[in-house]
Amino acid sequence: PGHEGHAVALPHGPDAVETHLPDICTGCPRLDACKAGEMSCQGSRYLIDVEMCAKVTEHVVLGHESCPVAGGPVVGSFPDGVSAHIQYGDSVVKLAGILSTYGAVSCERISELMRDLLKISISRGTVLHMVSKCSEKVSGTLEEVRRRIAASPVSHHDETGVRVDGKLSWVHSSSTGEFTYQTVSGRRGRVGIDENGVVPESRGTIVHDCWAPYDGYGNVGHALCNAHLLRELNGIDDMGGGRTWTGEFRDLLLSMKSAKEEAVASGASSLGDDVLERFHARYLEVMRLADKECPPPPEPAVKRRGRRKRGKERALIERLAAREEQICRFVHDFAVPFDNNLAERDVRNVKTKSKVSGGFRTMGGAQDYLDVRSFIGTARKQGIDAFTALSAAFDGHPDIVL
Repeated sequence: PGHEGHAVALPHGPDAVETHLPDICTGCPRLDACKAGEMSCQGSRYLIDVEMCAKVTEHVVLGHESCPVAGGPVVGSFPDGVSAHIQYGDSVVKLAGILSTYGAVSCERISELMRDLLKISISRGTVLHMVSKCSEKVSGTLEEVRRRIAASPVSHHDETGVRVDGKLSWVHSSSTGEFTYQTVSGRRGRVGIDENGVVPESRGTIVHDCWAPYDGYGNVGHALCNAHLLRELNGIDDMGGGRTWTGEFRDLLLSMKSAKEEAVASGASSLGDDVLERFHARYLEVMRLADKECPPPPEPAVKRRGRRKRGKERALIERLAAREEQICRFVHDFAVPFDNNLAERDVRNVKTKSKVSGGFRTMGGAQDYLDVRSFIGTARKQGIDAFTALSAAFDGHPDIVL
């Protein structure tokens, strides 16, 4: 049991062993004989502790003013990478990188933690430089990560706003169950998606939340996040009005989800045509009910430019009617999930970082963060912890995540 009764695994074998004798054995003249062969272990317990300390290595260069072999002065040289009078080793750099990206800790708080726990004084600028160094070590692998997501039959996409240099910018996230690739752009629409580079090269199905710029890509199939639709249906219910179509549509979505889950559990790879046809007929029936309960607004007496105001409910109804194929793709193709939760999980850390730090000062600093975050996120999806992954990158093997 752990501190609160939870199971705990030992990180490694014991570094030290302490034995505890019965009180009666203290000072006994036969103690040595008993310990040599008559006493046995009656149980053991383990105490896991952490030592907070910084390791300082001094590199001293020696020389000889008049070497009897060389016939003159000789002097040693510092190892590669030891270039400053005082500098930080790779372990400090990796720790700062992990805290800033995977941990979403602000630079100021990282400085405080390093000072309080390890007695290391580093500035905010030094922390940013360390994150940038981590980015340099992993960036070469991220292009292959991007290509593999683009080549995947199904990929997930989402975006979220961040402040960069006080201005609103956008993080575009592309991912699969194995890989994560995130970029930052000053533009949110098609320009930002093109800069990310995954969707334009994809030929599979992209899962998203019905954001309009994705519709312009005809090179891919589209699947909508049904978790978003469920939340929108709940929002319509909260507005009141006694609608019944929203509950009917919600039940239909969940029925399709259950049917797919039961089919997968039984080893099937698809639903029967008769089942799919019943779902389609039910879909049309619910849409007719929605039109009855919330009909389109009447034509205005005087036509004006632009799209007529429809209200949230009517806009949702028209979207559901027009996008049946994209909404129901998950029951026609079992490789497509019911929702886009994977993408939402991948951008959650970005939102947390923004709340903690308030934003980034430069686009380069934001992309450094996203590079390391993409690398660690990819590693974690493959069962590799953050420190092991970054250590491999610093050792010249960032392809560990591939």
